Amino acid sequence: FAAAGKTSLFLAINGEVTALLAIADQMKTETPRTISRLKKMGIKIFMLTGDNETTAKAIAAQAGIKDVIAEVLPDFKADKVAELQDLGMKVGMVGDGINDAPALAKADVGIAMGTGIDVAVESGDIVLMKGDLGGVLTALALSRATMRNIKQNLFWAFAYNVVGIPVAAGLLYVFGGPTLNPMIAGGAMAMSSVSVVTNALRLRFFTPEG
Repeated sequence: FAAAGKTSLFLAINGEVTALLAIADQMKTETPRTISRLKKMGIKIFMLTGDNETTAKAIAAQAGIKDVIAEVLPDFKADKVAELQDLGMKVGMVGDGINDAPALAKADVGIAMGTGIDVAVESGDIVLMKGDLGGVLTALALSRATMRNIKQNLFWAFAYNVVGIPVAAGLLYVFGGPTLNPMIAGGAMAMSSVSVVTNALRLRFFTPEG
């Protein structure tokens, strides 16, 4: 049963085994698809678990994860995160249990499942309220869209100042052009702020792929 990712339970009556039960957590259907998409994005996936090695490898195979470290204590998970960070990697940790809390706190980005226990949720930088691993993809896409938006705003703010400040200082007047009316300058400054805020508000309409 362990090879199939199941845990065995024996029922004994008067010292004699009368029944054998095999139980297992049901893997969510989106998990293999999420793992596959993360790998296509160039993200290396590790599975750290306190479960026995045979069971862990069976579950990892179903999810499409090759690198598995099983039978680990909570502090070892945090040590593994630190080890990857020492290699220059940016580490994101996904977890939902009390054993994941140290690693969630140590990671560059701790992603906690909203359906997990409080200590794990409190240790995470991001909380996926639905408890759906697919939310990791959404969080990545939203964070990248946010960074693009920030860079766009910085570019336009820089370009506006490069052009606007010399004009406001009288550069055109030096070459025989007009001076800039203070009211027009104030209006232009306000418009620059409005354009940046408007661009940032586009994130309200963010829609995750898939």
